[in-house]
Amino acid sequence: MSVNPEDPRVIRTRQQFVQAFNDLVREKKNFYSISVHDITTQAAVNRTTFYAHFQDKYDFLEYWKTEKFQIFVNDRLPEDASFNADNLRILIQTIFDFLLQARQHSTPGDKQFESIFENAIHKKLHRFLLTWLHEANTQGFSHDTVEAKALVVSWGVFGSALQWSRNTQSRSEEWMVKEIIEVVLVDLAPFLEQKSW
Repeated sequence: MSVNPEDPRVIRTRQQFVQAFNDLVREKKNFYSISVHDITTQAAVNRTTFYAHFQDKYDFLEYWKTEKFQIFVNDRLPEDASFNADNLRILIQTIFDFLLQARQHSTPGDKQFESIFENAIHKKLHRFLLTWLHEANTQGFSHDTVEAKALVVSWGVFGSALQWSRNTQSRSEEWMVKEIIEVVLVDLAPFLEQKSW
């Protein structure tokens, strides 16, 4: 892929592909039956352009899910939201809500894409936490320490939410979010201590 993702033309072209795919999903009600040919035809963009942006359909699907998740987060948290306990709670709640909604709209044939989607969501959550922790790092923790904390917390939150979304009857979403917040805040307390509310 040799395109600059910040270039307005690239953003516009990718949005054409995303919109085309959204239209196709509404029409076909699943992911597995939609081909690259379907996407490019719907978007009125040639296949060569598609492959200049994405390696294959799976690469596109990861991008699509990441964009969908970002929009979901932006509806709940402003883009410039700073790290604090309330925003962390909102982010964790958002992960639970997004995974539950994704599972409810998934068809049996779409199961083959679950790991792609889960990977996309986790990577975005990790980047989100990493940015927050770097900005809140007033105690001078090393880059590696901040990376490790973001990785552990993102996997803890994501893994818990994923497991819960597979069996929502086991515990309420509210209970799960509350329990996760209590555990996570112990590990992230040093990043919160120096902040004044």
